[in-house]
Amino acid sequence: MAMAPTVKVVLGTIAFAIFWVLAVFPAVPFMPIGRTAGSLLGAMLMVIFQVITPDQAFAAIDLPILGLLFGTMVVSAYLERADIFKYLGKLLSWRSKGAKDLLCRICLISAVSSALFTNDTSCVVLTEFVLKIARQQNLPPHPFLLALASSANIGSSATPIGNPQNLVIAVQSKISFGTFLFGVLPAMLLGVAINALIILGMYWKLLSDKKDEEDPSVEVVGDDYVSFHRFAPATMSHIETLNSQDLSSTLDSMGMHSHANVNGHESTLRNLGSLPENDIIHSSPSVNVHIDNTDKLRTQGSLAENEIDKVLNTGVESLRNSDASKETTYSGPTLSKRGPSSSGVEFTDEKLGFSKKWQRVFWKSCVYLVTLGMLVSLLLGLNMSWSAITAALALIVLDFKDARPCLEKVSYSLLIFFCGMFITVDGFNKTGIPSTLWEFMEPYSKIDSIQGTAILAVVVVVLSNVVSNVPTVLLLGARVAASAAAISPASEKKAWLILAWVSTVAGNMSLLGSAANLIVCEQARRAQHCGYTLTFWKHLKFGFPSTIVVTAIGLILVRG
Repeated sequence: MAMAPTVKVVLGTIAFAIFWVLAVFPAVPFMPIGRTAGSLLGAMLMVIFQVITPDQAFAAIDLPILGLLFGTMVVSAYLERADIFKYLGKLLSWRSKGAKDLLCRICLISAVSSALFTNDTSCVVLTEFVLKIARQQNLPPHPFLLALASSANIGSSATPIGNPQNLVIAVQSKISFGTFLFGVLPAMLLGVAINALIILGMYWKLLSDKKDEEDPSVEVVGDDYVSFHRFAPATMSHIETLNSQDLSSTLDSMGMHSHANVNGHESTLRNLGSLPENDIIHSSPSVNVHIDNTDKLRTQGSLAENEIDKVLNTGVESLRNSDASKETTYSGPTLSKRGPSSSGVEFTDEKLGFSKKWQRVFWKSCVYLVTLGMLVSLLLGLNMSWSAITAALALIVLDFKDARPCLEKVSYSLLIFFCGMFITVDGFNKTGIPSTLWEFMEPYSKIDSIQGTAILAVVVVVLSNVVSNVPTVLLLGARVAASAAAISPASEKKAWLILAWVSTVAGNMSLLGSAANLIVCEQARRAQHCGYTLTFWKHLKFGFPSTIVVTAIGLILVRG
C-alpha cells in the first residue's frame, strides 16, 4: 500500500499518537480522560482530519468481535452467580501443602480459568482471594500475584475466547475453535509449567520462609474470612447505594415476596433504598437493620427526620415480628456486608431452606450445562459470536428474572473502547505507515525459517509492549497472514497462531504490557485488610526473563 498524502499521514499519525498515549497512560496530567474516552477521541480525530470518512469509520467496527465479547461477559456474570469462581478459589486452599504447592495451584487454576472465562475476568475474581490466602498463611504476596497475572496471560493464549487479541485473530482468520485450541494448547501447557518453575526459582528462599519480612504488622486472617469472599467479575463501576428498584429486585431474588408478613411492609422496605449498602447487615437468625451514622443518613435521605425514624422503627419491628412468627419462616439467602458484592446479596447454600437449596442447585446445574453447551458449539465450529450470544440469552431466560443486574456487570466501557480502537487503527492503516514498515521487515520475517520466526516474534513482542497487544494484532495480523499464505495455507494458520501466542505472552514482560497485569496490581492495592502494592520493577524483574524463555519455547510447539 502506497503512502497517503503528507497532510493525511501527519494528521493520522497525530490522532493515533493521542490514542496511544491515552490508552497506555490513561491519567496523563494534560488530559486525564481515561482509555475509553481516549479511544473515542482518536476515532473522532481520524474522521475530523478526513483520514477516513464517517462511512469508513462505521465499517471499521467489527461487530462479530463485539458480539463475542458481550456474550462471554454475560456468561461470566452468570457463572459468577453460580459460584464457579468460589469453587475455583476453594481449590487453591484445599489440602494445601505449603507455599510452593499453593503457587503451583494458582498457576494451574489461573491458566485454565483464563482459557475458559478470559484472563481479565479470572484476574478480577481471583486476586483478592489469593491475597487473603497468602495473608492467612503468613506468606509474601508478590510471588503469588505474579503467578496469577502471568499464568492468566499464558493460559488465555489457548482459546479464541481467552483474551481480546485472540478474539480478533479468530474472527479475522476464520480459524475454528478446535484448530485454535489444539494448535496452541501444547505451548500453553508447557509455558505455564516453565513460568511456574521460573517463579519458584526466583523466590524459592522467600517461599521457604513463612514469615513475610516486608510487612510484619499484617493481620493474619482466618478461614471464615477467606471463605466468605465474594467475587465480582464486573469491570464496570456500580453505584454505591441501592435505589428502590434495586432493593425490589433484590427482594425478588431472595424470595421474600412470598412471605405474608414481609409483604405487608414492602413499601417500608423500599423506602430503605437510600441506605448505604454497608449499613445492611444480617445477624442470623433474625434480620437487623443497623444504622451507624444517623446524621449522615438524614442528610442523604429525602424524608424528614421524624419520617425517617418512623419508617426505620416500623421496618425493624415488622421484620422482627415476621421472623418471630411461627406461621412464616424466612428461608431466603442472607444479606451480608462481607465482600465487595455489588448487589449486597450473598447466597449461602447452607442458609437456604430445603426446597430453596435444591432450586438453587438445579439453577446452577443449568448454568453449567449451558456454558458447556457453548463450549461444545465452539469446538464443533459453529459461529463463535452467535454461540456466545445464544448462551448468554439462554441463561437470561432460564434465570426468569430481570436481567439488569447481570447486564450491568458487562464492561460496556470495554466495548466502546474497542469501537474507538477499530476506527483509530483503521485510520492509521490508511496512512500507509504500517504497510511501509512491514514491507521493510517482511523479507526478514518469514515463518518458514527459524531466523525469520525469531525476528517476527521480536517485532511482535516489542510492538505489544509499546502500542499494546490488540492494536499490534490489528496492525500486523492481515499482513503477517498474507506473507505466510504465499508459502502455504498451513503456514498462514501457523502465522495467525504464532501471532496469538507471542502477542499474548508478551504481555508478561512489564506491568503495562497487559490489562490483566494492571487489574491484578489495582485489585491488590485496593483490597480491604490485605492490600498490597505490586511495583513496576518487581514485575519487570520477573517478567522480562519469563517472557523471553516462555515465548521462545512456545514457538517450537505452536502448530498450524
